[in-house]
Amino acid sequence: MTLAPTPINSLIEQKQQELRDLVQYPEEKLTSIIRGVGFKCDLCSRCCTEEFNDHVFLLDADTATIKQIDAFALTPAPYFEFCDQHGRFYVSGYALKSKPDGSCYFLEGGRCRIYSRRLSICRVYPYMLHREADESGNVDWRQVSGLDEHGCYHTEIGDVEAREIAKETKNYEKAFLEQEINFLKAINTHFTKNGLRHIQKVYDRQMRLYQKGGSIEVCVYYSGTFEKNVLPAE
Repeated sequence: MTLAPTPINSLIEQKQQELRDLVQYPEEKLTSIIRGVGFKCDLCSRCCTEEFNDHVFLLDADTATIKQIDAFALTPAPYFEFCDQHGRFYVSGYALKSKPDGSCYFLEGGRCRIYSRRLSICRVYPYMLHREADESGNVDWRQVSGLDEHGCYHTEIGDVEAREIAKETKNYEKAFLEQEINFLKAINTHFTKNGLRHIQKVYDRQMRLYQKGGSIEVCVYYSGTFEKNVLPAE
């Protein structure tokens, strides 16, 4: 008898297909896009705010760096993927905390305090590849984040530099998808082993509790394990 695939297994298969598609995406094509966009940072620091980029998701390697620099800067990434029947949330990684004004925890006087050790997503920005449909409905890796919202565009970028940016961008997206896949596999194992299941009603109830001032428990996937975090009210 063949068992029907679980929703988590379906998500794993979907992410694995995305990873295969990403690996096959021609680096020359991305290099051409980068040269055409011609992005140059003008030090406006707007990309370092929630207004423009919501949150800074961390790969495991970036989390390890922040733990060395200032672990207080870490917070569970928002938009938790799962919630078990006991009200515990699960999320695939950490994010950087933001200040009350919405700017990055490490932004000071419009400059990054850890620029020499800046994070993977900060290094590749704005060249973040996402699968999106064009006007004809054809899905492809096509998005450039924050286009024409900040920075300078249509500046000259040489072939060597463009190729380096393209390679680093693909490496980042590959690492991101691999972390997502490993998280889903860990969730599958953890839920199966402990008799847990995702309950949407419990998810919604816990989110309402959190928004009204209650605390919640969030298990953050990091380096192959789940780290328990307790978040106070927003």
